[in-house]
Amino acid sequence: MRYGLAAVLSFPVLLTGCGLGPLSGPTAQPGVSIQGTVHGGQQPIAGAHIYLLAANTSGYGGPGIAASSSNASQPLLQASSTGTSDSIGAYVTSAADGTFSISGDYTCTPDTQVYLYALGGNSGAGNNTASALMAALGNCPGSGNFASATPYLAVNELTTVAAAYAMAGFATDATHVSSSGTGAAVIGIRNAFANAVNLVDLATGKARSVTPGLNGTVPQQLVNTLGDILASCINSNGSLTGPTNATACYTLFQNAKSAGSTGTVPTDTATAAINIAHNPGANISMLFGLPTAQAPFGPQLSVAPNDFTVGISYTGGGLDDPVAIAIDKSGNVWVADHGGAGAITELAPNGNALSPVGGYLVSSTIGQFNGIAVDPLGNVWLAAAIDGSFIKVSSTGSVITTYSGTGIENPWNLAIDGSGNVWATDCGNSGCSGPYTVDKVSNAGTILSGANGLSGNMKVPLGMAIDASGNAWAASRDNNILAKFSNSGTLLSGAGITGGGLNRPYALAVDHSGNIWVASYGNSSSTTNVTEFSNSGTPLSPSGGYQAAAIDSPDAIAIDGDGRVWVACFGANVQSSVVELANDGSLLSPSTGYQGGNVGSPNGIAIDGAGNVWTSNPYDSTVTQLIGAASPVVTPLSIGVQNNTLGVRP
Repeated sequence: MRYGLAAVLSFPVLLTGCGLGPLSGPTAQPGVSIQGTVHGGQQPIAGAHIYLLAANTSGYGGPGIAASSSNASQPLLQASSTGTSDSIGAYVTSAADGTFSISGDYTCTPDTQVYLYALGGNSGAGNNTASALMAALGNCPGSGNFASATPYLAVNELTTVAAAYAMAGFATDATHVSSSGTGAAVIGIRNAFANAVNLVDLATGKARSVTPGLNGTVPQQLVNTLGDILASCINSNGSLTGPTNATACYTLFQNAKSAGSTGTVPTDTATAAINIAHNPGANISMLFGLPTAQAPFGPQLSVAPNDFTVGISYTGGGLDDPVAIAIDKSGNVWVADHGGAGAITELAPNGNALSPVGGYLVSSTIGQFNGIAVDPLGNVWLAAAIDGSFIKVSSTGSVITTYSGTGIENPWNLAIDGSGNVWATDCGNSGCSGPYTVDKVSNAGTILSGANGLSGNMKVPLGMAIDASGNAWAASRDNNILAKFSNSGTLLSGAGITGGGLNRPYALAVDHSGNIWVASYGNSSSTTNVTEFSNSGTPLSPSGGYQAAAIDSPDAIAIDGDGRVWVACFGANVQSSVVELANDGSLLSPSTGYQGGNVGSPNGIAIDGAGNVWTSNPYDSTVTQLIGAASPVVTPLSIGVQNNTLGVRP
């Protein structure tokens, strides 16, 4: 692993493999002292039960997944040492000043993810059984220890917000956090927990304005506002009843149900925070109205936000007019830059720049890259449109080879099959004037699509995707069709697949059922939409496609591990945003989409194994990470093709 976790979680990485199979269990290690304070706002919480929990590895938790024994968090404290325990596990109790100490009372298994959970206690208004706080500690230290990483923890509403969003893709509620335990899942949940320290400093309990890597802008006012929302309940007696049933805890819980406005009502504030992270577009005005005039955290938002997505905006690493984006098996983010410098960018899973200031220089003659993808071996492939070539780059950013030849004219978008063969749409000579074809190149650089490419009645083909059977799909913008090719290159779609509202298709994604989802960009005189087809080419979306006001000039599309559809909307006519659809095409995001992290005219989109949604924003040369917004996926997509794990969790 080449990336480093943020400073407060810089524990040794003991993982020995990135496959999809279960890991053999390492030996649990004795823990060392963990000390800190528990506060509700600025008030110490006395008598809180402090649990140390590890994420389970026997079954997923997450949005829409029921709590069960297979995804229950694992208690780490030993009742024989603490002398106190209950149905959650052994615990220690915070003192009158909110302090607590866990001194050698636990063991944990290296590369499991650990968090602290503080339940109940009195912050001054009486014992509050609804009060619950969290702090994500991250990797079980193994040969290190939590004390050396963070000598003193300040556990409060802000650390709870950070933990809730970071672990959202793996959390059903505050005591059911779990992954499958496969190698890919271990990487994903480790990366997820590491994101918490990008939002809040665990040592001070304060929201950051800049990430520890110094290249990410944190939405500090939003994080403070979310903390103030939780504080309205925590700094009360926890009552759920009153003259009008309008107590702070009642209002919070009724507006932070498991499905937003519907579903299970939470019984504690930490679970409420997780539910808000799962449903960031629900009940904004009701939640925003909860903080009092004396809210403890500031600066806060002065007006209600469009949504409660928590997005970090990153610069650095050579980002220069970024367009396409891809995720490798370690969770590193690779970005094709269109700025003309002949370089590409790599960011760590926590957003730290891995490529140098000017990016990885991969060509001294080619200035623009349109497509990027990662093969099953971890190599990164680029479509170099200007000179008609493919560039193969190692996982360390070094050029392996540049491939070109007869039949490759103007490759645009890339997808890689399970054998590592590279497929690309090709819009022909300068200005996309044709001939319009699909290129196929072996991983060793042999041209497999012939001297004239693969023809499919296309006109300006742009989007490219591979299904789990190895079939290649191309979106042909100017004649509104999809072309389908077998893995051997045989055209399977005849004159082209049409219908379902297809309207200037730009980008494609494949779900676990093999259905094809299309971002239809439209034009100034026609409606933009998302369309869906079965793997045989039958339209599944209505004649007008799936429409919403926020689906404005969609440029890119991705599927998460629960089959939900994420669309990067450039916003040519309205506000640019990220739109989330259910697998039936219904709108899950607000009518205005999600706008967290200063998403600005996003051109590319990808989802990682931690459940973060990444977009490339060319106009301001940034990349946005929506923390924990989606369900984790198998990365890279070529591994999903290879193992038939597209659109499912690792």
